[in-house]
Amino acid sequence: MASILQSSSVLPRAARACLSLTSTALSRPSTRLFTTTTTTTPRLQAPTKSSATTPLASRLPLPSFLLSSRCARFHTSPRRINRRAHNDEIIPDGPPTTDFKRMDMLGQAPVPSTSVDICSSDGFKLDSGVSIYHGQGVILAGGEAFEWAPWGEDMRLVNAKGQWEVKKEAFGLLDLLWPRPDLLILGLGPEIRPLSPATRSHLSNLGLRVEILDTRNAASQFNMLATERGVDDVAAALIPIGWKEGVGANRFH
Repeated sequence: MASILQSSSVLPRAARACLSLTSTALSRPSTRLFTTTTTTTPRLQAPTKSSATTPLASRLPLPSFLLSSRCARFHTSPRRINRRAHNDEIIPDGPPTTDFKRMDMLGQAPVPSTSVDICSSDGFKLDSGVSIYHGQGVILAGGEAFEWAPWGEDMRLVNAKGQWEVKKEAFGLLDLLWPRPDLLILGLGPEIRPLSPATRSHLSNLGLRVEILDTRNAASQFNMLATERGVDDVAAALIPIGWKEGVGANRFH
């Protein structure tokens, strides 16, 4: 139809040119129009108030394997492996209970017969079954037990200065021993007191080292050292724990 109109002499020249352009546009599609329609980006909708405040994790869909009831549980505990020490013993996971019998270095050593089992107020009972009572003290030396009464008629062992002091004859038994023990453990009754210079000097002249304790601790110390070192190296001289100055330790007084 456009060619018919162009051939008509009735239409002016400008009209024919316009029809010619229109015919060309109808015969070929516009590249500009195609590009515009295919690259147009849709406008993003502004988030609503409810979606802006909702956490992102709650708006994301869960994976399908988490929604399945047959999903296997995850075990985070490591596989138990028995660790072993250098001597091939199994190392426990927690702290073991303390076995004091295994820690006792002297557990297999024989106990001396003169070790003290009981310290009473007026005497002692030894491991051998020997009992020394009636307020008497005891000297334990060379594997033997001897009754000991180092006090005088006034029943006093402490001098005016508050020092423990006895006569030289009180240690006459130790003077007769040979070889003499290396250590003498003195149990001075219910409490510890310093030795007088005269008593300390006499024991030093006998070649004895002296350890001063109350009688309970002195008996315990003797039991341990006599077991460890032997009864020939350690001796003890013990006063009953019920000793009272001027009275003695006899419970019948």
